[in-house]
This record gives sequence, C-alpha cells and structure tokens, in this order.
Amino acid sequence: MDNFWYKAFKIILSPIYKWYYKPKIYGKENLKLEGPIIIAGNHIHLMDQCNVIISTKRTITFMAKKEYFDSWKTRWFFRLVGCIPVNRGVKDDTSKQQAIEILHNKGAIGIFPEGTRNKTKEKLLPFKYGAVSMAIKTKAKIIPYAIKGKYEFRSKNLKIKFGEPLTLNGLTIEEANQKLYNTINNLLDEI
Repeated sequence: MDNFWYKAFKIILSPIYKWYYKPKIYGKENLKLEGPIIIAGNHIHLMDQCNVIISTKRTITFMAKKEYFDSWKTRWFFRLVGCIPVNRGVKDDTSKQQAIEILHNKGAIGIFPEGTRNKTKEKLLPFKYGAVSMAIKTKAKIIPYAIKGKYEFRSKNLKIKFGEPLTLNGLTIEEANQKLYNTINNLLDEI
C-alpha cells in the first residue's frame, strides 16, 4: 500500500507530462541499477523530479522542502506519493535518517544537492553535503543528472541527461561533493 499512490499518479500523470512538455531523455540505461541509489541533479523548475520519475520503473522517494507539507494545497499530494519533508532552515537529522533507512532497504532517493531551485544566472548553486553524506554512509551509488531547457508547451529544448553511476569509496565528504558537482556541471555542458 505504501507505493500505491506513487504508482497510480505515475500511471495517470506520466503520459500527460510527456505529451505536454516533450522532454528528451538521455542515459536512462544508467538508472537500471539494483540496490541503493541516490539520484541527484540540478534544480531549475518545480517539475524537475517528473523527468526522473518518468525515466525509471523504480519508485523514487524524493526529499522535498517542508513548506510543501505546511500548505493544505500541496500537503496531501506530497504525503500520498511518499516524499520526505526537509526543514532547510536547520540541520534536519530526521529527514536524513528517513532517507538513510530507505537506502539501507535498497531503495532509491531523489535529491537536489543545490537545496533549492536555481533562479540565478549561475549554471549551478553551491552543493549541500546531504547527497554525498548519505551515499558514503550507506555505500549507495549516486546517479548524477542534468536538466536544461524551458518548461513550455511542446518544448523544443527540454533535455535531461543521466550520467554513469558514481562510487564515492575512499573520498572525503568534500572530495565527494566536488566530484558530484563537477560531474553535473559536465553533464550540463554535454546537453
């Protein structure tokens, strides 16, 4: 029952999303891993997670800002699809522990390392350490991705590219974060 609403909404909304935005998706084969994975990419629009969801058969548990759970307009949806609320104003160990538990059970977590949508002219915002910290603690692989283009009706340039899985064994948290940042930055250049 815990994944029922996620799957139901995916079946209903995916065809509508694909038809409306017409995203071009590259590297989906990199999502075919079994075991614990963290799918991490840049964040430019409210709909970014939809590109990830339509690219894999796996259930992805996304970490989402707590504000979505504070409003009655969005709370019901984010709860039904199983998102984890994150309080971005403090170090939120509760949400991190929920995500780690999912990874220990060989699940998949979706996260935006920038921590918020990038509304600047910079290619990427500085990355928070949550994605790499969880990957190091759980030995999960990180699937990096980059999204570029405009979210508009029948878009001509909305693209997402998934990179090869990253293993962070033997790296410090700073080195791991820089590796993830550089990989996503390079994927943005490639698309």
